[in-house]
Order: sequence, then C-alpha cells, then structure tokens
Amino acid sequence: MKNQVCSKCAEGTYSLGSGIKFDEWDELPAGFSNVATFMDTVVGPSDSRPDGCNNSSWIPRGNYIESNRDDCTVSLIYAVHLKKSGYVFFEYQYVDNNIFFEFFIQNDQCQEMDTTTDKWVKLTDNGEWGSHSVMLKSGTNILYWRTTGILMGSKAVKPVLVKNITIEGVAYTSECFPCKPGTFSNKPGSFNCQVCPRNTYSEKGAKECIRCKEDSQFSEEGSSECVDRPPCTTKDYFQIHTPCDEEGKTQIMYKWIEPKICREDVTGAIRLPPSGEKKDCPPCNPGFYNNGSSPCHPCPPGTFSDGTKECRPCPAGTEPALGFEYKWWNVLPGNMKTSCFNVGNSKCDGMNGWEVAGDHIQSGAGGSDNDYLILNLHIPGFKPPTSLTGATGSELGRITFVFETLCSADCVLYFMVDINRKSTNVVESWGGTKEKQAYTHIIFKNATFTFTWAFQRTNQGQDNRRFVNDMVKIYSITATNAVDGVASSCRACALGSEQSGSSCVPCPPGHYIEKETNQCKECPPGTYLSMHQVYGKEACIPCGPGSKSTRDHSVCYSDCFFYHEKENQSLHYDFSNLSSVGSLMNGPSFTSKGTKYFHFFNISLCGHEGKKMALCTNNISDFTVKEMVTGSDDYTNLVGAFVCQSTIIPSESKGFRAALSSQSIILADTFLGVTVETTLQNINIKEDIFPVSPSQIPDVNFFYKSSTTTTSCINGRSTAVKMRCNPTKPGAGVISVPSKCPAGTCDGCAFYFLWESSEACPLCTEHDFHEIEGACKRGLQETLYVWNEPKWCIKGITLPEKKLSTCETVDFWLKVGAGVGAFTAVLLVALTCYFWKKNQKLEYKYSKLVMTTNSKECELPAADSCAIMEGEDNEEEVVYSNKQSLLGKLKSLATKEKEDHFESVQLKSSRSPNI
Repeated sequence: MKNQVCSKCAEGTYSLGSGIKFDEWDELPAGFSNVATFMDTVVGPSDSRPDGCNNSSWIPRGNYIESNRDDCTVSLIYAVHLKKSGYVFFEYQYVDNNIFFEFFIQNDQCQEMDTTTDKWVKLTDNGEWGSHSVMLKSGTNILYWRTTGILMGSKAVKPVLVKNITIEGVAYTSECFPCKPGTFSNKPGSFNCQVCPRNTYSEKGAKECIRCKEDSQFSEEGSSECVDRPPCTTKDYFQIHTPCDEEGKTQIMYKWIEPKICREDVTGAIRLPPSGEKKDCPPCNPGFYNNGSSPCHPCPPGTFSDGTKECRPCPAGTEPALGFEYKWWNVLPGNMKTSCFNVGNSKCDGMNGWEVAGDHIQSGAGGSDNDYLILNLHIPGFKPPTSLTGATGSELGRITFVFETLCSADCVLYFMVDINRKSTNVVESWGGTKEKQAYTHIIFKNATFTFTWAFQRTNQGQDNRRFVNDMVKIYSITATNAVDGVASSCRACALGSEQSGSSCVPCPPGHYIEKETNQCKECPPGTYLSMHQVYGKEACIPCGPGSKSTRDHSVCYSDCFFYHEKENQSLHYDFSNLSSVGSLMNGPSFTSKGTKYFHFFNISLCGHEGKKMALCTNNISDFTVKEMVTGSDDYTNLVGAFVCQSTIIPSESKGFRAALSSQSIILADTFLGVTVETTLQNINIKEDIFPVSPSQIPDVNFFYKSSTTTTSCINGRSTAVKMRCNPTKPGAGVISVPSKCPAGTCDGCAFYFLWESSEACPLCTEHDFHEIEGACKRGLQETLYVWNEPKWCIKGITLPEKKLSTCETVDFWLKVGAGVGAFTAVLLVALTCYFWKKNQKLEYKYSKLVMTTNSKECELPAADSCAIMEGEDNEEEVVYSNKQSLLGKLKSLATKEKEDHFESVQLKSSRSPNI
C-alpha cells in the first residue's frame, strides 16, 4: 500500500489478485451470516411455530458448507463491494429435489439484480460437483444462497453442499492469504495452493508437506496431521472371486481395503485369511459362451445360447430375442462399471464400489460408512423385435433386477436413470433392510440409457467403518430389447414373400404373426397388441368396456362416447366437452413445521386418440408448462399421463416469486375402461366414498392404472373418476375428492375423483319431455312441448315445434248440452206424474183397509167388498196426505192460492147413510 506496487505473494501464501476465495469451512468465514426465516403470511397448525427455525442454519463441514435439512428457509449471505465488474463462482452438490436451492444477488437497496433472472440452481448427479457462476456489477452486491426443504414424508432430505466460493472484481487485495492446513505453496506468486498427498500433512501457511512416520502413522489426502495406524480387524479386508483361469476354476480370495491403514504387527491384529479352494466357474450368462478360453464371449449376431451350450443360429422363421440377462457374477460385464465416491473426502477414490460374488454382486467395503458405492449399466438404446415396430409411446423394453439389503443402520439403495447423458434422476429408493424382491422399470423411449445403483450405509457425516457389514446384493439384472444385446433364445418372426426367402420382415404396427402362415395380420378392432407376445392371435388383447383401440392397436382409450341400457331406456353420453384436461387444486395441507402446500391434479379423461394430455412438472423455476412443452422433448421434469399429481408450494408461503411445483408423479398411464359398474380389474369404488347422487341417472366410472410399481404400491397405482350428471354445474363442472381421503387417496395407491358437470348428463331423448295441450279457440288447438323438471339430460334431440290441430268450439257443445238438458227435464216431469198417480191408488186401498178394520171393532156391518173387482171402476177419489204433494205444489204455484191447507179425506160411497 505504501509503494502502490503489486508484489508476488511469498511461499506458503496465495492471492487471486483482484478476487477472494473461501475454501476453508471449519467455521463460518468472516463476513458470512446465516438468516433462518419461516412463513411470512401463512400460519400452519397450532403446534407449528416460527421459532422452530431458530436452530436451522448452514453448517461448516471442513472442506464445504452444508445446508439445513428441515423445511425452514435458510439463507447464507455475504456482502461485497466491487470496484469494477466481476463474477462469483462456486461449486455445489444438489441431488435432492425435496430442497429448493436458489442463488440470487441484491444491491444495497435490497433489489434483485437483473443478472439473476435464472436464480434456480440445477440438480447434480449423485456424487458429482457442479459449478455455478454469475456476473457481478460494480458497487455493493449482496449474495444469497437460499435453501428451503419440503418435507411431506418421513424420508430425510439430502442437504445442499457448497465449496470453493470465489469472488472476482474487488480491484485489489492488500494481503496474501495463507495456504490452509493440508495444502502448500512452494513458489512465490501462487494464485492457489496444492493439496498434500496421502501420508503427508501440513499446517497453515506451509511451503511444503511433511511425511508421516511410514510404519506407524498415516494420513488421507489433504490432511493437517498424521494419525496412528490401528490394529487390523475383519473390517479392513474383503473377499473377491477370481476370474476363471484356463482350467475353468475360480476361488475366493481376500484383499486388504486400499489404501491399507491398519497394522498387522501389533497385539490384537488379525492377518489376511488364506485363499479358498478352487471351484468350478459358474456358467456363462445367457447369450454368452466359453469356447475353451477363460472369459465368456457374446454370441455372434443371429445366434443364441443359454450360457452352457455353444452359440447356435436361430431356426428359419425366428429371430434372436436380444437383451441382457446377468445372473452369474464371476467378472463384471463389459458394459458395467463400479466406483466409489465420498462428498467430504477422497478416501475411496479409485476403489471398487461393488464386488462380484458368484451368484450375486454386492456392495464393497468403501472407505467410510457414508461413501456412495456406485454400479453403472450402460445401454446405447432400446428397440422392439423386427416383427414389432412399435407405436409411438408404447413400451420399447424393460429392465428388471432382483435384490436384497442387509442393514443395521439407515442405509439407502438408490436406483437412478440417466437419458442421453443429460441428468440422472432417482426413480426409486429403498431404505433399511429389505427382503429379496424384484423391481421393474419400463422404457418408452429409444435413447441412450445409463442405469445406476448407488448404495450408502448411512448419510451421517462419519469417516469410520462401523457399518462395513451392511450391504446390498443384486442377484440378477435383465434388460429386454437392448440394441447391443445378446440372445438366450429365439422367437418367431414374420416371414416375407416367397421371393424373399425365410428372412424376417417387420410387421406394421398393430399386426401379430399368424401361427399357420407366419405372416403379419392386423389385430381385430377393439384389441391392442401385447408388447411381450406377438405370436398368435392371443397377442391381441381385448380392450376394456366402453373403450376402443387406436388405429395402430398400441393402446386402448375412450372416444368420449358411452352407451348404457337402463330399464328399457337407452342412455347415450357424450363427454367430448370434458376431454380437455381437468384440474383440481386440493388443500391446503401443512408439513410438520407448518409449510403450506397443495396437491394439484390434472386429469385427461378421454379422446385425443389415446394421447396422454395431462402434464405435471417440477418447475423449480418460473417456466410455464407451455414453454417446456415447446422446448426439448428430453425435459426430464415434465411428465405426461392420463392422471398426474404435483405438489404446489404457494409463493406467499416462502416468499418465492412464483408458486413452485415439485414431486410430480404419474398416477395413471394406462386406460382400463368405462362402465356404470363400480368395480373393474380389482379397482373398486366403495359406495360410501362419495355422496349419493340425487338423480336416478347412473354415474359413469372411468378406470385407469399406472404401469410403474413402487415399494408401497406393489401393483402400481390406480385411479377411478366418477362422472356425475349435475345440471347446476355447467361447462367443465367441478372435480372433488372424497371427504374421507382429502388427498384423493387413503392409502397412497388408489385415487378417487368425483367430476360433477352438466356435460356428464346423458343425451336428451323423447323420454325427457312431455306435451301440454292448449284451449280450443276458433276451431284450432295449440300443443306445446316442455322438458321434464328437473332436466337430467343435455344436447341430444331438440324439443319439437309447437303443433296446431283443428277442434270443435265451446258454443256448439253448449247448444248440444242445453238440448239434452231440456229433453231430460221433460222426461223427468212425465215420470213424476205417472208415479204420483200410481201412488194415489195405493193410498186409497190402504185407507179402505183401515176403515174396514175399525168397523169390525165397533161391530158395524161388514163391507160387501174390500177390493175392486176386475173391470170395476173406482168411483171414489181418495186424498189422504200428511204433506202437500209435488203436483199439489205445482198447482198451488199455478193458481197462487193463499188459503191454508188442511189434511182431509174425501169419500164417495153409496153406503154413506150408514156411516
């Protein structure tokens, strides 16, 4: 500073010139700070409090710094003032998408800089360090490394690791930095320090490394001290199977784990066990043959072998069934390799992570318990057999392996897939001890694949070998339809015309091989072609109810039309307006520390020729799904299915700029059928899982399944979508999940959805309306047609037009009625008169009888006769009445008599003098 001259740094120190570097993480360097935050505006369950993040921070681990493992948001912050434009560079490991990792820069006004438009850091492969650099502007720059864990299960997340942070652009440095312990600088003017090799060490600011005592001490690469060598134990060696010798023999041998750090010449130490007896080598793997030499060679193209016999050509009309079947492990196959990696040290660099063991391959000893023991299988591509060209999106092949894990700690086995060497994604993982079992992964794309098995005994930061006996064993690995595969058998193929001889020809998509003629023949309508059996008509598998096959017979799907017969009534459904993807945002739910998240479902119900239109993505960015679809088709974070699910973290929950989508999974990629029944292929919709429909219209159920199995869903996931007619919910309607299973599933394997819409109603028919007749006016009558209420149908037929018909008016019928009434009145009067006269005669006879009886009691003379003889006229008129008769009333009204009426009896008799 006094002379204003740049000088070379002395030995044991270094300088970046106009930059600074942070490569020591024994403690948090000066200028760095940790800030742990929680939800700003969201409050979770009552037992989740923001102060639960007080202990969350980035933790220095020596050579690197490690992020938090919980679901708090923790920022590692460093502020720097630059005299000129520069950059920031750092190395990192980011392997777990259950943690969101972002790096961004703010100015002194807490405004985000334009240079951090893409602030989301990309994932890295297991065991590999990635790098990230961003340009810096002059002035104050506040650097943020921010992580947020998303814990929605019991599985622990893997933290983000950062090391070697370099900042360029501070204009000058006024001092040189001493080399950290374990490194040295032996030349003036160094811009970095070199790492001390094994069995040497150095202190801070060293010009050279000091050797350890050769026999009694050792040190790892980059050590700051030497440690005493411990006595050798059984954990310091491992066994191997030697390759077959010229006599076809192999034996078990024991080797020290390299580098050897133990001593055999001290009390209590053990020595290396002697080698085992020589035994016959196991046979070659299928598709290989030992032709007298020690190694097994692959069979030439067009030939096959089961591994015990010589390679033979396939018979006429057949072709080799190419693939790999590794079940004997005397040597590691040529397309496989093994390695060992540790994040924090280089103890196991160069070691074999896995060892062959005859009938299985097992994880090796490694250098430390937290090493990653890695096994890779490389396959350049997959293609179906010659006779089966395969349709787009159909299965091209599959890989199956049988394994078991034996663990006393928290070991984990990861199965990962890399496509076209772009990024490695974890497909499945198994923790703890697992019994012998098989796992299958299906391949749908012809690309270069690298399959990786990574085993870690514990993820705790331990450098010892306490759990060296924990291991994983893989008994067999089988890959079908591999491009560079070998054949263990032959399968029938389609033959060309007679002119082409017996050579195999490819069948068009959707064609099977007819057994009688070995010719290609198209599958019948409503069937799809099996990917595992193309020989014989039985290779064409019938589609499920209510579904049809695509033109190439690759898959079955619903064309959105469904027919059902109910009580002699035909119900036709048209779900075409619901064929676009339906979505459901379900929640919110909360993690153990109160982070709010939602389950987001996409459903591709029907149509689109069987294409899977439901897309879910792990965005970890501000990209939209549309942008990702229009980009590369290799975007590994995008999944397409009939039904898929994503976990959405709202932006206000963690202060992100946009909502985050992660943990996307496929719930259904295979359509099974559509029916009004509640059961199909072991998928059952329980009666009480949804409310009862208020209408008599039957619900229509769509059934799907996933072809991928998991450890918790050994038969794969299944999905049932119940379509319910609801006229009050027009258009796309409303999708809901059962109240008993708010996440759409109660067991994580079977998912249920209720989709209510007017579009789910059947098409209208003549049974859905009735007619109303109007009044007859001027000889015409109007008939109207109206829908039955409530209306449980849609579209279909339209209401008929109103109808006019001729009719008789009311005046004519009124005249007819008056005439009939008058005639009836006259008839009644006549009948009344007739019966009145008859009644008078009866009264007269009765009165004479009474009088005769009285005269006898008074001893009067007897009457000559008490009856009128035949032909004798009745000369007397008798009136004997207690009340006025009907005729009398009529007479009185006619004569308007006003006198009082008296009851009287008038008698005319020739015997009146006697009386």
